[in-house]
Amino acid sequence: MLLIRPIRTDDLDQLHHLTTLSSFGLTNLPKDRELLAKHIRASVKGFEEMDEEEPKGQPYLFVLEDTEEQVVVGTAAIISKVGGFQPFYSYQIKTTVHESEMLGVRKEIQMLHLLTEHDGPCEVASLYLHPDYRRSGNGRVLSLSRFLFMAEFPKLFDKTVMAEMRGVVDEYGYSPFWESLGRHFFDLDFPSADYLTAVNKQFIADLMPTHPIYIPLLPPAAQAVIGKVHDHTKPALRMLESEGFQFKQTIDIFQGGPIVQCNRDQIRTIHASRHASVAALTLSTPESVEYLVSNVSRQFRCCKTTLNLVGDQVELPRQAAHLLQVGEGHTVRYVTLRP
Repeated sequence: MLLIRPIRTDDLDQLHHLTTLSSFGLTNLPKDRELLAKHIRASVKGFEEMDEEEPKGQPYLFVLEDTEEQVVVGTAAIISKVGGFQPFYSYQIKTTVHESEMLGVRKEIQMLHLLTEHDGPCEVASLYLHPDYRRSGNGRVLSLSRFLFMAEFPKLFDKTVMAEMRGVVDEYGYSPFWESLGRHFFDLDFPSADYLTAVNKQFIADLMPTHPIYIPLLPPAAQAVIGKVHDHTKPALRMLESEGFQFKQTIDIFQGGPIVQCNRDQIRTIHASRHASVAALTLSTPESVEYLVSNVSRQFRCCKTTLNLVGDQVELPRQAAHLLQVGEGHTVRYVTLRP
């Protein structure tokens, strides 16, 4: 079976191997062993300091483990609040009206305004699944598991949740948006700039133009990808939209991909999830609706399974209960896998 759990320091080798399979544009998964080790240490510290119950930018990194093969096949993360010493940058698309009565011309012109977020929101990020496991709803399980963790520990996270979706970048790291805009100011190719954001974002503050950018002045190739996602990211975007996320006219400053957001407590998985005690463990349950089920411990564990609803209790398959480290009388949180 597949299990979602917090990352451990001994997962470094497998996580590093997983990142070598990813393409360009996954900023939060650098193909750098030392940076990955730093991310893991920060995540482990975040889980250890959950007593604070206040979002301070703590990262929570999870892995999807094939328990039979004992191999990490996916990863996903939550950043409790973006900003702080290194702000979160994005472009806001705004429309202005230019009108001339003399010429009888009225034009609506879109512009990109640079935003710098120092105090939130929460971000879900670093979603990546091994190509061999992109089936049977595994990507949905991995992504939504983060919301069950947020549902259990809401005070750890900002009240607004956003996701920065990967924009249009080809297999060689070519981004039409970057080539038409960012390269002129940074004198870097997209993969280099993307990597540097994982190291230190100061170069953005140093070189990024602060004045509005008129979209009609950009080349058609760049205009065409503003707010568009990479083909491989379309399923992830549809899934987040089904959870309540919406495009709020903000985009990534490098790739031009959309940034979607939702009120934390209005995310479908969060507000629809319920607590229940385990009434019994069974060898199996009838094939029916699939659920996402987690324990309620800081040693978070989550998996996909079927279950039987018995009043305000549930019956769980033994195999799922074993993965979740729960037994009869223990409390779990559950929600249907799909709306």
